[in-house]
Amino acid sequence: MNSSQKVQHMMDFPHADQSHGYAFRLLELLAIPAFVLDARGRVIVWNRACEGLTGVPGYEVLGTRDAWRCFHRDPRPTLADLVVEQRTREVAALYDAHDTAGEQSGHVSAEGWCDMPRAGKRRYLAVDVSPICDEHGRLAAVVETLRDMTDEKQAQIALEQLATRDGLTGLANRRCFDDTLHAEWQRALRQQQPLSLLMVDVDNFKQYNDAYGHVGGDECLQRIAGAVAKEMRANDLVARYGGEEFAVILPNQSLKGAAIVAERIRCRVEQLHLPNLGAAKRFVTVSIGAATALAAPENDPSQLVATADAALYRAKHMGRNRISLTRETEGSA
Repeated sequence: MNSSQKVQHMMDFPHADQSHGYAFRLLELLAIPAFVLDARGRVIVWNRACEGLTGVPGYEVLGTRDAWRCFHRDPRPTLADLVVEQRTREVAALYDAHDTAGEQSGHVSAEGWCDMPRAGKRRYLAVDVSPICDEHGRLAAVVETLRDMTDEKQAQIALEQLATRDGLTGLANRRCFDDTLHAEWQRALRQQQPLSLLMVDVDNFKQYNDAYGHVGGDECLQRIAGAVAKEMRANDLVARYGGEEFAVILPNQSLKGAAIVAERIRCRVEQLHLPNLGAAKRFVTVSIGAATALAAPENDPSQLVATADAALYRAKHMGRNRISLTRETEGSA
């Protein structure tokens, strides 16, 4: 379908008067991706820039209610569909960010990831939607314009990761640990659930560094970080707490459950078989202190950290390569 056929197609729809037709012709030539739905949700404009963004030619979508197929694999309304159908309350649930400050005038903005099935690449799009009304104030059409902000979003994500990730191991850093522990403590307080914490320290790491140098020490920490991370659930957090020490936050986990995770971590690290010529044991090992608290208003998460630290100290004092829970209950290899 060529440009003249597209213009004729959109002029066939009700309410597309001469002024609207002129505006639609301008949209067709606009360098910004844009499409227009009529009052019944049918596509009446699908400009060249939109073809380039989505990989979908206009003739496939004009006259249909299938604009969503160009952006998503599963059925889901576009922002323009939500405005046509007066369902703008659903915007917050469907987009990563949105602005309905201009909703009284009908203008809505949002941002989010789109699958882009035909283009074959996931893109982060900023979307602006504005209604077009006839002389009687009735909705005649809705215009949706799109901006590809994928590069900007990926740069933002990278910066956020730099702020919250440890550069050596790729784990969460101390700042991220502190923020997450505070958030999980508040959630445990609201939901009256236990919160467990593991403090994991590499045994005899100074001797390891002396024997293998700092490059070897860095590689050792990276291997151990990977081993610890493999034991995590989706909502757990493992962080590099500092130096050769790691911390593991286990939301809604009892002390017994934390002990099981700790023992799995201890075994997994030992099974790495990282040789340690600078220590009495043949391979690199870790000691782990575990603590659990039922959050209470009169307490704070620093007490949980102190308890887990004390348990770690006991594990070290008792001979290393073991876990420590409380003074009365110890777990060891």
